[in-house]
Amino acid sequence: MHKFPTISKIKINQARADFISRGTLPTGLVSDSIMRSWRRSIDNGVDMERENSNIPTITSKELEGLTEKNRNLLVQSFPVMENLYEQIQDTSSMVILADATGVVLHSLGDTDFVDRARKVSLQPGGIWSEQFRGTNAIGTAIVEQLPVLVHSSEHYVTSNDFLTCSAAPIFDPYGKLLGVLDVSGDCRAYQQHTMALVRISVQQIENQMFSIGFDSDIILQFHSRPEFIGTMYEAIAVFGRDGRLLAANRSALLHLGLDRYRAQTVTFTHLFDLSLDSLLAHAGATPQPVLQLPLYGGMKVFGRARVSPARSAKVISHKGSPGASTPARKPGLSERRLLALDALEFGDTRMRSAIDKARRVAGHDIPVLIEGESGTGKELFARAMHLSGGRRNAPFVALNCAAIPENLIESELFGYQEGAFTGAKRNGSMGKIRQADGGTLFLDEIGDMPLALQARLLRVLQERTVTPLGGAGSHPIDISVVCATNRKLRDEIAAGRFREDLYYRLNGLLITLPTLREREDLRPLAQSILNEITGLGRVIRLRDDVLDIFASHPWPGNVRQMHNVLRTAVALLGEDDEISVVHLSDDFLEQYREAAPLHIESKNYLPATTVQAGTASLDHLEAQAIRQAVRECNGNISAAARRLGISRNTLYRKMRSIGL
Repeated sequence: MHKFPTISKIKINQARADFISRGTLPTGLVSDSIMRSWRRSIDNGVDMERENSNIPTITSKELEGLTEKNRNLLVQSFPVMENLYEQIQDTSSMVILADATGVVLHSLGDTDFVDRARKVSLQPGGIWSEQFRGTNAIGTAIVEQLPVLVHSSEHYVTSNDFLTCSAAPIFDPYGKLLGVLDVSGDCRAYQQHTMALVRISVQQIENQMFSIGFDSDIILQFHSRPEFIGTMYEAIAVFGRDGRLLAANRSALLHLGLDRYRAQTVTFTHLFDLSLDSLLAHAGATPQPVLQLPLYGGMKVFGRARVSPARSAKVISHKGSPGASTPARKPGLSERRLLALDALEFGDTRMRSAIDKARRVAGHDIPVLIEGESGTGKELFARAMHLSGGRRNAPFVALNCAAIPENLIESELFGYQEGAFTGAKRNGSMGKIRQADGGTLFLDEIGDMPLALQARLLRVLQERTVTPLGGAGSHPIDISVVCATNRKLRDEIAAGRFREDLYYRLNGLLITLPTLREREDLRPLAQSILNEITGLGRVIRLRDDVLDIFASHPWPGNVRQMHNVLRTAVALLGEDDEISVVHLSDDFLEQYREAAPLHIESKNYLPATTVQAGTASLDHLEAQAIRQAVRECNGNISAAARRLGISRNTLYRKMRSIGL
């Protein structure tokens, strides 16, 4: 277990030097994984004083090839990385995705820290294997195949000791290492919950990987507690037509008492005390019931099966022979309404107006442009519009133009033929536009689409045909288009970054979603999100002091942030049924304190003449208060932060901004 920040950098430096020279280390000073990594670093001949500038990086062409090779990992990871970054933003940190060899594929983070990280090649193309860097979170997580935290001087190479890094390996559904997700930051601003956020994010990525490559198989989602089905904690197991277990996530292996080796030899009937036919008999029902599934040994879990649309019309026996054909039941009107626009109405005036506009154009194939800050629920709103119109039984296909690198957007959107580029799938890809044929195409953050692709998209919308990369033939398409942006597209047009003709093609109706801080329905909205997180059978309440904080919070991440805050609170809640302030994350409370006036005793910290005159700016008064608090606490930052009523990380940031 790590003892920092109480263990000083000097002690760790000395311990590392003793370990290298004599092979000894005081018990409990660093973790076993760090000691093992130090030993490997010695064996690999890594120079502790090596300059990072001497460590090779891959070329841009090689990085492009790795990007294509790891396309599925990148596509599934981008939205999760964005979500993770929103939770650590403004903490001098960055989120990093590396491949299975330790090459950084993608990163995003605070500008000030990204500039520092670039000096040690902690950027796309940088190689962070132990072979070159010695002990570091990315490389060590690859070797250990476990989550790893490396703090400051625990890094083997001395020039990396300004970092604290939390990394966790990402595995595919078959247990193969795909890469590593990492949060690296200034070691002085380390947050203890960072590793938990990284591990939760990896769970999300790994679970999302089950949406790829199992079109003809049976996906079982289950858990010992029914409220966890559909959450990141659910167990996921994939069975073939013959009942053989093909893949499973970590939660499923734990529930089933299997390891990766044993999982290769078992079938559905080895694990569950019922037939595969019995399970599949319920798979086509809508809404799908949660079933009690008896395991051999007496334990019961709760679950539901998911099959591809092509197979949901048939019942497949565990021996692989098709049973009687039974048409899949379409959802009834009352069921669809639960998922449509009506479900978004909780009493806010501006939201009600947006819903009314959307309801009027539903089913008329009028292109809709949704504006709103990041996290206001633009995709959720677009899905609700789709479910409220005549295309409700056809596909809804979404693409985030800001979350995918520019060199991947074109092939993701328009598709490609086999052999169109290095790393292309054997049979090519039809692309998002053709996937949405007959239904709705949702383009999120359309303002981030490169200009060259804007011209091609305009042509597709005008001609109603699409030609994949590397292909000669065109495919007719019938789609309804909904776009979203957190930018003002008129400003982007004026700046030459967005085509005016495309803007008018997409903007048949403009809908603006309110920010969360503007909404009047926080209590019912929060309760609805809680119900969604916990599922049926469990009622969790919010204390009034939590609701007071919600009402005063700036909510920079809007509804998405509220969902994350409540999800974390539920995870911390245990068996209790009431969320209090102690269940709210530190960074969320820090944002709340920063938005409110400084919780300081003004009469103790601000000069009386300044207060009486009322002429000083708020920034000037804040700087005076910080300087005086630090001076009176003799430079003890923790004590000064407590006096000011802000976190230590916030105080460090504010001190840097005023030159302290």
